[in-house]
Amino acid sequence: MPFEPPPEIVITAQPLRPARSEAPLAVTVITREDLRGAGAGGLEQALQQVAGLQLFRRSDARSANPTSQGVTLRALGGNASSRALLLLDGVPQTDPFGGWVNWPAYDPLSLAQVRVTRGGGSVANGPGALAGTIALESDAEPGVLVDGAAGSRGSAQGRLIAAQRLGSGLAGVALHAARGDGFRTVVADDRGPIDGAAPYRNASGRLRWTGPLSAGIAMQVAASAFTDKRSRGLPFSDNRSRGADASLRLNGRGAWQWTALGYAQRRKFESGFAATDAARTTARLTSLQYDVPGRSLGWSVEVRPPVGQGRELRLGADGRRMRGRSNELGTYVGGTATRDRSAGGRTGHAGVFAEASWDRGPLLLTGGVRLDRFDVTGGRFVERNLATGLLTRDIIYADRSEWLRSARAGGELALGPRLSLRTAGYTGWRPPTLNELFRPFRLGNDATAANAELAPERLAGVEAGLDHRTASSRLQLTVFRNRLSDAIANVTLGSGPGQFAQVGFVPAGGQFRQRQNLRAIDVTGVEAGASWKRGPWRLGGEVSWTSARISDDGLGSALSGLRPAQTPALAASASLAWSGDPIEAALQFRAIGAQYEDDLNRERLPPATTLDGSLALRLGPRLQLIARAENVLDATVIAGRAGNGVEERATPRTLWLGIRFRGGPA
Repeated sequence: MPFEPPPEIVITAQPLRPARSEAPLAVTVITREDLRGAGAGGLEQALQQVAGLQLFRRSDARSANPTSQGVTLRALGGNASSRALLLLDGVPQTDPFGGWVNWPAYDPLSLAQVRVTRGGGSVANGPGALAGTIALESDAEPGVLVDGAAGSRGSAQGRLIAAQRLGSGLAGVALHAARGDGFRTVVADDRGPIDGAAPYRNASGRLRWTGPLSAGIAMQVAASAFTDKRSRGLPFSDNRSRGADASLRLNGRGAWQWTALGYAQRRKFESGFAATDAARTTARLTSLQYDVPGRSLGWSVEVRPPVGQGRELRLGADGRRMRGRSNELGTYVGGTATRDRSAGGRTGHAGVFAEASWDRGPLLLTGGVRLDRFDVTGGRFVERNLATGLLTRDIIYADRSEWLRSARAGGELALGPRLSLRTAGYTGWRPPTLNELFRPFRLGNDATAANAELAPERLAGVEAGLDHRTASSRLQLTVFRNRLSDAIANVTLGSGPGQFAQVGFVPAGGQFRQRQNLRAIDVTGVEAGASWKRGPWRLGGEVSWTSARISDDGLGSALSGLRPAQTPALAASASLAWSGDPIEAALQFRAIGAQYEDDLNRERLPPATTLDGSLALRLGPRLQLIARAENVLDATVIAGRAGNGVEERATPRTLWLGIRFRGGPA
């Protein structure tokens, strides 16, 4: 049989077992063992072992601006928005207004596993999965985990994860908090008196209850919240994110398997943006997003009727409604804001899908189709003169809607008990975010205008792969070709000094950009992965090489033949772990090739290589002492370069020492 699902373990957070239609795709599973390893950091750090998975910038969630934390795969590029779909127990996690991800909201130690499926056209998960899907599954294992650690530069973190059986159900709580005095993000050669450290504070919590509602029907109720406060190391550059989610899911496990999910999400964001003089001795406030609320309501249903052995049929529907608005002070003169701006609206989509799989002997065939209706409504941009109270602009954008189709087909052929060939073709789409549609923004001396006429991005792709599996090892090789049409990018249209639409004055050295739909981004790539386990040893690694090029004959014609911003051609990771008693140890290596900061490929960010390590000593049957080092060799990882050449770096060497307690069911 080409596809044999693993023996089913009842994890009530996962309503249905992985679909057979995933077999022809490249899938990486990060297990509970990996997530709970002694070196566990933030979730975005744990995901670094997936080569080709990247955030928009190289910085992690402790020092980067939250609006640069979108996630993608396969060198599809992007801006603040994610081109990969992040799910937590089936609930989309991208910010309703901006499409970025609030990474401190997720504690990797509270998860059962992370399943990364590369490739687009996920007909069952809805739009947004252009580059792939990252599915987080909550842990549902009774027990207690408590740990705390202290690290470099005043860093500290602590967590409590507990789950207890209550009657026939399971109640769980996961709490996590972290702080740090931060590091100076500007590299030493470019640093001025105004450049300070970038402190951070964050916390998250989640409550869950799962249990039977009746014979054959289980229910899951979950509620979560997070807060995240950071500084960018300059005066006026503080930012804060807050959010809360609630969800209810029913799962049916009879002959007719089904799941029904409903959820609500609230987000709020505040951020200041500053520019400096050439000597970096003074900073001035350029804009202040003092209130950016985002809301989302969503639902999904899926049914798998009994259709006979060797077959699987999936029928379903889902939808998500989002609304948000950026309220912002801007056009500062002498340190005082002269304009109050409000930009936002509503977007939504609803769709239906059907997907079927059939296998006989060594062959598995799958195919699925999806139809969605997408709309943009209530778009408005209002600007008011603070001195006079008069409106200077009041733009109401026309409502619009359209129908979009997507599909996926694939197959897998077993060449023996260990070797299989697979192939897949797919189409998919991603709606523009409210941020991309309506909100202009500034970063230092640069300014970017919004574009209310943006069309959805559309992807068409094919891939083929070879898998070799044994009880202790796996080898995987994939080649792929993707075309992202109507790709949304920040396109340079002019340079300062001068006045520009939406954003006002751009000073000398600054760039004026606008979000535009490029004709296409074409990506050809090769991915390889391997894992091996024997006794206490675990070894794994992945490598991704891509050739990505832009083509456009409109306002972005100057970008044709160039590589998308922030997309390295080469990415690789490797890990080596040893789990014994009383010592556990691990090393994690990651290399990223050169990439460009800007769309015109003028600002090159050099390659970067980092090494992390951890060592855990068992002090008793339930207690461990843990030492951990990030960026052991203290490599300078350039994370950004401004138009004036000033460079920012990612996290330098950071040392941690902590203690962890693991307890069984009470």
